Amino acid sequence: MLRKRIIFTLIYENGFFNQSRNFRLQRVGDISWLEENYKFKELSFSLDELVILNASKLDKNISEFAKTLEKIVDDVFIPISAGGGIRSIEDAKLLFNSGADKIVINSILVNDKDLVTLLIRRFGSQSVIASVDYRNDGVYINNGTEKINIELREYLEDIQSLGVGEIFLNSIDRDGTGFGYDLDTIEKVSKNITIPLIISGGAGNEKHLLVGLGGSSVDAVATANLFNFIGDGLQNARKMIILQCENIAQW
Repeated sequence: MLRKRIIFTLIYENGFFNQSRNFRLQRVGDISWLEENYKFKELSFSLDELVILNASKLDKNISEFAKTLEKIVDDVFIPISAGGGIRSIEDAKLLFNSGADKIVINSILVNDKDLVTLLIRRFGSQSVIASVDYRNDGVYINNGTEKINIELREYLEDIQSLGVGEIFLNSIDRDGTGFGYDLDTIEKVSKNITIPLIISGGAGNEKHLLVGLGGSSVDAVATANLFNFIGDGLQNARKMIILQCENIAQW
């Protein structure tokens, strides 16, 4: 049985990292602030993976994002996934060459399925994560600004058929609230998903991570809450989850 995972998500926008609530971003600090407040060499022992998402709205500037990615990977020795604004094979190559182990794609799952197929053929399905943002009324793309005309369950089945390696399922309504994951929706839509499922949106404490990992269809839980898990928050969460005998790696 594959080990379940705890993932931390960093939200990047135009050179700064942000706290997000319902996809409304609040600037927190740049890479220097991040290095000062998050000792990633130490923090990585409490994590299984790190996801870095470029949420810049007007100009995602993959080159500048890649430079920031390079600085982060110098201090982190766990798998890193990066995405946001990938619109070509060259964009993906740049992120891989800058230290990403996997890429995260979103809008092109709707707007450019041919590119998705090319990415999977070029880099392998295990290196491509499909990010899905949703509200109670449906699925959204383009940083959560554009609703698409398809039900969430059907959309998940469609993108799974493209051959992606994992699904990163994020509730916009729960994002940054600290109210816990949208477990009801996750249970309803995940029954026909046969690839690893990462859930995100709503984790505000260690109990939320534990409950999320307890779902039979959930392979990983992600949190982007910069403040609730600062300091030893993630370390304590991992210890508690191990004590509860959840199937995650111990070291």
